[in-house]
This record gives sequence, structure tokens and C-alpha cells, in this order.
Amino acid sequence: MLQGALSEAAPAKVNLALHVTGRRADGYHELESLVVFVDVADEVTAHPAKSDRLRVSGPFAAAAGGGESNLVMRAVKAFRARWPDRLPEGLDVALTKNLPVAAGIGGGSADAAATLRLLAGMAGGDFSIAELNALALSLGADVPVCLLSRPSEVRGVGEIIHPLRSFPTTHLVLVNPLIPVVTADVFRRLEQRTNPPMPPLPSPLTRPAQLGLWLAETRNDLEPAAIALVPAIGDLLRQMRVLDGCALARMSGSGGTVFGLFGSAAQAHQAAHEMRAKYPQFWVAAAPVVA
Repeated sequence: MLQGALSEAAPAKVNLALHVTGRRADGYHELESLVVFVDVADEVTAHPAKSDRLRVSGPFAAAAGGGESNLVMRAVKAFRARWPDRLPEGLDVALTKNLPVAAGIGGGSADAAATLRLLAGMAGGDFSIAELNALALSLGADVPVCLLSRPSEVRGVGEIIHPLRSFPTTHLVLVNPLIPVVTADVFRRLEQRTNPPMPPLPSPLTRPAQLGLWLAETRNDLEPAAIALVPAIGDLLRQMRVLDGCALARMSGSGGTVFGLFGSAAQAHQAAHEMRAKYPQFWVAAAPVVA
């Protein structure tokens, strides 16, 4: 790493449950979700330079794009606007894009959140959580919870976040068919926008059995609409559910990443091996939940 450079991981976000409970007057939907993060990530690195620039590499660099429209550069611009004298004159920012784009696992939001954490560290770190959260929310609904990157209940449009005090050891297998899913298209296809809320979470949530019982009472309300747009999501769910040790298979976010929940690393890695063999053209990853 170059002298003076800082680096931050941007872990994938997974919605274990996602309930659409209403629609607001401004058109945004009220959501309730249990969000976790897994140990597979993009990476953001930055070091002082004469001017701001972004370099994107990695398997999904082309899909992520660069320039001012990338959420990483939008985060840099927003941070400079809020705290104009706290950063070097320019930043050379490198984004390693390991996560698929438009995949329902918060890749762009995680990148923006990692950038804000990195900039706060570079600028001295004495920023209140409230200030950083407000800046994060201005960049996107998922950015505040990605700023924390820990298991959390999320409500509203993403601004109400309750981090969990504990979370059981859990492993996920993620599979994405590499067909981008546009969130707005999924919401347009929703047939029901006022659904029952999530049940109360056990407190403390420490055992996998507790989590499994709770998840059995939950849903992803966006799943049917996303499957109608991308039938491969439904195929992946059916295949994941028959794998040994899979306690739950569901879609994350607005799709199209499907996850399987497993109790051990060995089960998860075996399941990932089987999914790669069956779908060699898809993106597959096995990783523990970061608690």
C-alpha cells in the first residue's frame, strides 16, 4: 500500500428478511428488515494526490463504472462539501469491485459507506455518528446501515437502525445469476404494498435455532416481483433449498442474489461447491456473517 494510504472493506449486505409495510406520501416505501453483513467485500483505498480521481478494478469494474456518478466519488464530494477543510487537496481513490452490481447486496451503498469511514479516519475521526449518518442517508437509503456493517433491524426508508447486541454464528452461501435487477422495476411490480410487519426479534439473539424459528415467520416481500422479472431467481431458490444443511433459502434485497443459511462453514462451502458446479457462469460465494 502506498505511503499515507488508508483502506476500508465494504462487506456485502444481506436482507435476511424484508417486509414492505406501507407507502408514504412522497412515494417511498416503509420497510422493515433484518440486515446482516458477510465476509465477502469490495475494497476502497485512498491516498493524497493533486486532485480527486477514481480507479476501479476487479471482476465487476466494468459494471460499476467510474467517474462522478460512482457512489464512491459522490461520497468524497459530499464529505468535502460538509467538511471542506478536513481532507487533502486531492485523493487518489481505488475501488476493487468484487461484488456484482444491481444484485440486492448493497454493493454501491457499501462502497459509499466504506468511503465515508475511510475519509473520517483520514480527517481525524472526531465526527459524530449522527453527522455521518445524515451524510450517509443523503447518498442512499442503505448507506447508513452499511456505515455500521453489523447485524441490525432497519425500519422506515433505512434511517431507523437498531444494531443487535448479539448474533449467532451463521454462514451464508450467496449466488447471483449476473442479471442486473433494477430496484424501481421490482417495486413497480408489487401487488401488495401494505403487509404485516416483522415479528419481534428474540432478545438476546444468540442461538441459530432462535434465528431459524424467527425467520420462518418472516418474508422478503419483493421476491415474487423479482422472480417475475428474472425467473432464474426462482430456479436458484429451488436448488438452494434442497442442499444439505440449508436452513433457509431466500432472495436478498430487491434481487437477484439468493442466499442459503447454513450452520457451519463446512456445510456452506460444500453447498457453494455444488452451486458452482451446477451454475458455473454465476457468481457464488460462501462466507460467515460478520457479527
